[in-house]
Amino acid sequence: MMSSPIPFPNIDPVMLDLGLVKIHWYGMMYLVAFGLAYWLANRAAAKPGSGWTAEQVSDLLFYGFLGVILGGRIGYILFYNFSQVLQEPSYLFRVWEGGMSFHGGLIGVLLALAFFAKKYQKAYLVIGDFVAPLVPLGLAAGRIGNFINGELWGRPTDVPWAMVFPSGGAIGRHPSQLYHVALEGILLFVVIMLVRRLRPVTGVISGVFLMGYGIARFTVEFFREPDAHLGVLSMGMTMGQWLCMPMILAGFALIVFAISHKAKHGVRA
Repeated sequence: MMSSPIPFPNIDPVMLDLGLVKIHWYGMMYLVAFGLAYWLANRAAAKPGSGWTAEQVSDLLFYGFLGVILGGRIGYILFYNFSQVLQEPSYLFRVWEGGMSFHGGLIGVLLALAFFAKKYQKAYLVIGDFVAPLVPLGLAAGRIGNFINGELWGRPTDVPWAMVFPSGGAIGRHPSQLYHVALEGILLFVVIMLVRRLRPVTGVISGVFLMGYGIARFTVEFFREPDAHLGVLSMGMTMGQWLCMPMILAGFALIVFAISHKAKHGVRA
């Protein structure tokens, strides 16, 4: 006998209503992500011989956070919803409603890291290897925010854990936001931390992050409902999958490059 889909818990997206100010769960998840990154970064910097100071960590996180917010929002507008911002320019600033692109945020962070590298005269890949472990748990927090908002739900399904989302019709769907949490959040974090324990040559951890995220996101896209205004694109792939392809290839190429040049690049992460 087929089980009935699980009703969505209908969590109020507003965590705290203070009258003139409303604190949204989605925004709170970004603060959680920043807090986790701050804790992990300072923990890593405190290890003997890390080569990082508390001041550098603070600056790195500040630039990185700006890169995430600006790049994520601008990337979402350019990749997924440019038509809406043309009709309603204020939509660009309504971040609390959701609408952030990981790939846009990644570009923003890469630019922020380039600025940081120049300021502190640090090797770019050394910075990348330091930052990579800070990201996955923050991604998991952001996806939990998507779940609370009842957005970015999955494709129709009859699996036992199918869920009926308020804006997804009266049918069971994959809770794809939770798949994101599991794969690109928790699993990717565990993989990166295991690789880091092996003390690989500089660049490998950055490559593992790029390739790992790309594979995780590419996989989840098979279960996530494509954006209604975009649908499935050429070769049966979604926009998210197309944006992940360069990440997977770049991550693989970076790992191969780092290992094949370990004689020159012997600095370990």
